[in-house]
Amino acid sequence: MGSAFRWNASVPRLWVVALLLLLSSCSGGGGGSGAPSNPTSVAPAPAPITQAEAYRFLNQASFGATEAEASRLIALGDSSNGYSRWIDTQLVRETSLLLPAVETAYPNPVPQGFNVGSLNAVRLERWFANVLRGDDQLRQRVAFALSEIFVVSQVGALLNLPNATADFHDMLARNAFGNYRTLLEEVTLHPAMGTYLSMLGNQKAVAGTNLRPDENYAREMMQLFSIGLVQLNLDGSVRTDAAGQPLPTYNQDVIEGFAKVFTGWKWECPSTLPGCTFANTRPQIAPVLGYNQIKPMRLYPEQHDTGSKLVLSYSGVALPNATIPAGQTGTQDLKDALDNVFNHPNVGPFISKQLIQKLVTSNPSPAYVQRVAERFNNDGNGRRGNLEAVVRAILLDSEARSVPSGNAASASGKLKEPLLRLTQLWRAYDATSRSGKLGAATNFSGGVGAVFGQAQGSAPSVFNFFSPFFAPPGEIADSGKVAPEMQLATEYLNTQIANFFWVQAQSRTHTATNLGVDIMYINVADELLVAADSESLINRVADRLLGGSTQISSVLKAQAKAQIERTTVPTTSPSAALATRTADAIFFVVTSPEYTLQR
Repeated sequence: MGSAFRWNASVPRLWVVALLLLLSSCSGGGGGSGAPSNPTSVAPAPAPITQAEAYRFLNQASFGATEAEASRLIALGDSSNGYSRWIDTQLVRETSLLLPAVETAYPNPVPQGFNVGSLNAVRLERWFANVLRGDDQLRQRVAFALSEIFVVSQVGALLNLPNATADFHDMLARNAFGNYRTLLEEVTLHPAMGTYLSMLGNQKAVAGTNLRPDENYAREMMQLFSIGLVQLNLDGSVRTDAAGQPLPTYNQDVIEGFAKVFTGWKWECPSTLPGCTFANTRPQIAPVLGYNQIKPMRLYPEQHDTGSKLVLSYSGVALPNATIPAGQTGTQDLKDALDNVFNHPNVGPFISKQLIQKLVTSNPSPAYVQRVAERFNNDGNGRRGNLEAVVRAILLDSEARSVPSGNAASASGKLKEPLLRLTQLWRAYDATSRSGKLGAATNFSGGVGAVFGQAQGSAPSVFNFFSPFFAPPGEIADSGKVAPEMQLATEYLNTQIANFFWVQAQSRTHTATNLGVDIMYINVADELLVAADSESLINRVADRLLGGSTQISSVLKAQAKAQIERTTVPTTSPSAALATRTADAIFFVVTSPEYTLQR
């Protein structure tokens, strides 16, 4: 890459500095609109949805806005109903799944010593295909957000359980618009989670030995999947005692109580003995698996603790003395325990705020959090935990839909996750490969995680790729704000990502003739048609990636044009020059703060 690489090397530092400045000031408020001050006045007609507004919405609700999807959204209605109608169309789309691809990839017959872990690459390939081409964009986007709250990972105990990891993601997708209580139970009993957080095989204490119930899932279920470490007000603010100290949500006794609840659960099908039924579509897989990776864990009563169990205490708790009574079945204990968690007042603000952060903005106002949490607590029909209502509330809220200005603009939105920067580019430019595979491992030296710091189902720990509480030291932390995705913005990853985009723009386009069959290339035919004119070229790229030529700043446009115009177009054989100009324009935009920040 020569001089291009040397020029490129300083780019990550520049946009990280810009991001720090843009995210550092105080966030603006939201809030619903009030009634007109003059009751006799006529409300103005709702405005049409603009291209820029459509892009803003779709970057929140999908894996990247495209011109075609923006046009479909705009055609559905105006600003008063178009967004809601788009959501309606998404709710009825068939769920795109990962498991069928994994099951189909097993050889038939399965040879002895087959590397089952190699099928994780098949799972990831199918995930890219779903998020780039799938019609159920909103469901997949919400499932991705949920996967960063309810984390399992092939890194560790699940490495050789690709069916379980694929089905866990499919379970999140199926429940993306369902009820949180149902989701929490399916997460709890899924063998992927049971394996990852060591609930599977958890046994009651045995007198005279050191065997005690495992506390791992009990801790993380409360800390990460439901209520968090400290008590919250409905708006997500922390409740404190008289000394100003945060009030904890639980203590060690409660952890031990829930650990006892989660005893006695194991594989539904622990062996290949006759009569052991496997839930997969290809029977020859059963001898390889040796157990059932995709059916809920089964209770083995002899290993369940039947004593009393202390659970969460809060106002209105249903269980007397916040205690599950002794002598119940393990199934009843599980129901009582999950009901106890589900009805805790923290769940609404804790889960709602994280979903807002992952879809819309890193620093939602307390009023925004409260409005969504209220919808979690009651969807308008008396139902608690309706995730469809929560997702609607998040995306249709005035704080999500209004275009911020002034100081509020500099702190609104969020840094796009690295994977979302990639999927938006690929979706915008209809990326594909000669083999038809989308996102195959051969596109990334060392794997997608090595280049982008993320890969579906490959978080380094149960704490995800980044913390929702992460605040880079300096202006952001000092202002009391957070920028979770910036935990991935290391110099190494920033350089890796910028270089990947450079290679994509320069040599992985539809005009390339020497690409491997699985290498993803982008279609830049429209850009090549106008590349002789720098103004038209940069406007065309801005249309595709920023939602319109009016959305690119004068500074970025001037810098991009200056770089484009360094390459003159000869009157004869201009194709190479036009390709270089196009690559420069795309690279300048896709590595800019204006693309990297989701407003």
